[in-house]
Amino acid sequence: MFTLNLIPSSPLSFSKYYPIKRIQNPFSFTHSPVFLNKSTPLSSKVCNFNNIHGCPLGKIQALSTKTTPKPGSHVPKAAASSVPNPEGEAESVEAAEAKSKAKTLQLALVFGFWYFQNIVFNIYNKKALNVFPFPWLLASFQLFAGSIWMLVLWSLKLQPCPKITKPFIVALLGPALFHTIGHISACVSFSKVAVSFTHVIKSSEPVFSVVFSSFLGDTYPLKVWLSIVPIVLGCSLAAVTEVSFNIQGLWGALISNVGFVLRNIYSKKSLQSFKEVNGLNLYGWISIISLFYLFPVAVLVEGSQWVQGYHNAIQTVGKSSTFYTWVMLSGIFYHLYNQSSYQALDEISPLTFSVGNTMKRIVVIVSTILVFRNPVRPLNALGSGIAILGTFLYSQATAKKKSSAGEKKS
Repeated sequence: MFTLNLIPSSPLSFSKYYPIKRIQNPFSFTHSPVFLNKSTPLSSKVCNFNNIHGCPLGKIQALSTKTTPKPGSHVPKAAASSVPNPEGEAESVEAAEAKSKAKTLQLALVFGFWYFQNIVFNIYNKKALNVFPFPWLLASFQLFAGSIWMLVLWSLKLQPCPKITKPFIVALLGPALFHTIGHISACVSFSKVAVSFTHVIKSSEPVFSVVFSSFLGDTYPLKVWLSIVPIVLGCSLAAVTEVSFNIQGLWGALISNVGFVLRNIYSKKSLQSFKEVNGLNLYGWISIISLFYLFPVAVLVEGSQWVQGYHNAIQTVGKSSTFYTWVMLSGIFYHLYNQSSYQALDEISPLTFSVGNTMKRIVVIVSTILVFRNPVRPLNALGSGIAILGTFLYSQATAKKKSSAGEKKS
């Protein structure tokens, strides 16, 4: 009744008393074979039917009998599962298209909010400065509003709070200092000249970026150096023909460029080991530290004039609520437009961001001219256009430089 078979069995031999679905997994006898379970889809990571002991399944079938498999066999089902499903592929293509459309819509909303918030900030910031010409206090309040905003987001866990360490705070001290210089200088410029003129001068920021980076050892191709020529010429022409020209306003915009360029350069060097902190959290902590830098100096510079300036502002506006609204909106939208810019930078390439930033400056210039009805001479408009064009060419040239550098590294 029982026989002893001393002949080694073939790698693909099955007992006649047990159907194929009862075969044990040759690699694990403690669990039932996953690929033999009807409720579990076939997985190449568990068992590869196409190659058993180095012999393709097709060759094994050719060497075996030519009889058709029994109805209980699972091999035809496994083979059928590997056949491409046109309907499934069509569904995946439709899902990919829907995802792409959703991302495009999200990006359009981010850009729209970015532009809208920047326009609102510039309008109400200028309205507040027209009746309350104390940029040091207003700039401090804008940093205060941004700090409170970030603290609320962190406390409600709407934004993950980064881990705060002493090296992180020390690394932020330099960028926050240059951010403070850039922000207060821009506010001083806004208080002295038209918003459109300040933005035209601030479009010369690439010139300072190339010059300072070159001093620190960076090299730029000829296209980048040529792109800053129209920026210099356009800004010079706009400054000469500006109706509201003021030397303090001009220097404020130029110093603002220097501050923000040094902030960017210093951030790259001091914050390389904190790449896990996203841009929004980084900007939030820079705003908090900048507030501690700026407010004590603001008290020393113009603190003795705030009370009288407040009464004059209320008398000029007529309603205290109107003045409060202007100040509040300038502070809130100052932080919001910077937040939107960081969100846009996370979603798009640096080249697209540079183009969007250039277009944003044009939109802000045109909007403020229409709101405040600033007189613009033809040569002033021409100079502004040349400067903006130079900024666009610079963004194109530097983006190609970064992409080529990335290809060399890869």
